[in-house]
Amino acid sequence: MDIHGKTALITGGAHRVGKAITLALAQAGANVVINYHSSAQAAKETASEARSLGVRALTVQADIAKNEQVKNMIQRAKKELGSIDILINSASLFRKTPFPTTDHSAWHQVTGIGIDGPYYCANAVAPDMLARGQGVIINITDLSAFEPWPGFLAHSVSKAALMALTRQLALELAPAVRVNAVAPGPVLPPENYSPELVDRIADKTLLGRWGTPEDVAEAVLYLIRADYVTGDVIFVDGGERFGHQKHERG
Repeated sequence: MDIHGKTALITGGAHRVGKAITLALAQAGANVVINYHSSAQAAKETASEARSLGVRALTVQADIAKNEQVKNMIQRAKKELGSIDILINSASLFRKTPFPTTDHSAWHQVTGIGIDGPYYCANAVAPDMLARGQGVIINITDLSAFEPWPGFLAHSVSKAALMALTRQLALELAPAVRVNAVAPGPVLPPENYSPELVDRIADKTLLGRWGTPEDVAEAVLYLIRADYVTGDVIFVDGGERFGHQKHERG
């Protein structure tokens, strides 16, 4: 797909990796719809940066875990910028969910954003994509989709579900709509990570360093343009999946 002139919706597109994806799409000439939940100021600033690149930008507050809010968001986007050509499901809630537990609220919050949200968004944009005979959906997962992370039950299950959704939607929406995923590794340390932890994580990669949100955005751009790729995933992890082998014998 030629990105220039298209309209892209990025959930969680106001900050961190989502912001990098938003600005990369704007740089490539796409008009952008920046979905946010509570980061109104960050969304406003990201939209301003996007407009400075010569495209149109719209910010829309919506809790993507709620279908009615998603439908309202898509209707507003269509009214102001036209139908969505590109959907980037980037929003997620990175929160620990110890197990077992007597409080299931965190589970529902994390899976609501991580599973229900991408499903609702894809369901809302798919009819127009199918009618036009063209569309791209890209889901941002991570390595927890392929390996368990202690204490992050809901997050890991959500990302694994997102990979399953990627494959299923690629099947259901073919050949008009291509659906792929990007699985980042360490590209942006959380603010509460100590320097020692940051260094330790870098050492777990084959490249011995952290990547950047822009590395993820480059993979997203590739998948939008790669017209013969669907139902697949690109790892942007510096080889973290195999980094432990640096310290293994044999």
